[in-house]
Amino acid sequence: MKYLTAMLTAQAVTSTKNAMSQHATLYSFRRCPYAMRARLAIKSSGVSVELREIVLRNKPEHMLAISPKGTVPVLLLANGDIVDESWDIVHWATAQKDPNNLRGTSERIEEANRLVQQNDQTFKQHLDHYKYADRFPEFPAEHYRAQGEAFLLTLDQRLAQHEFLIDDQSSLADIGIFPFIRQFAHVDIEWFRQTSYTHLHRWFDRYLNSDLFASIMTKYTPWQEGDTPLTF
Repeated sequence: MKYLTAMLTAQAVTSTKNAMSQHATLYSFRRCPYAMRARLAIKSSGVSVELREIVLRNKPEHMLAISPKGTVPVLLLANGDIVDESWDIVHWATAQKDPNNLRGTSERIEEANRLVQQNDQTFKQHLDHYKYADRFPEFPAEHYRAQGEAFLLTLDQRLAQHEFLIDDQSSLADIGIFPFIRQFAHVDIEWFRQTSYTHLHRWFDRYLNSDLFASIMTKYTPWQEGDTPLTF
């Protein structure tokens, strides 16, 4: 997986800014944590895109034509470039506008990248095994949950030191990881609520009850060819 931090050179940032003379188009699915991550960054940045909500069992031909892997999110820039990795979309949006200072210094960005890489490459596998334990009958769900708890503990220890995952201000790491913690928690929310990860609970509820999260979770009718563009 690519991570656009050092790769977002001044030339690349200028290019994406110029591309926004018209709206980019975002294919998204409301409940997908990767798509949530992208929408959180776009909404936080204030960049406008045309939102196309899809149904996973009936993916639009245009989306598959521009991104044959068939996963969301997919961002089509006004200049024709395609960005179809959620973390790259986070960097694309916040490199253009960052009113909430999610990026900060290069060191802060690099730390966010490292945390999100842990989330995407290790924790997500444990999350999938836990959520879909019936597909992995080698072990009970509790086994996979315990594997995922190592990451929960890491986050809780970080949050014991400051309000957010990197420091006392919301960062790329927070919006990049929250949707996956939400998915993990909701496999068995009663279990999650009784755990001793009190700092993680505080952080989790802060985002879960935020206006930002509410703003990206509006239900939309799935997009069809010919629909009036929906600005997000």
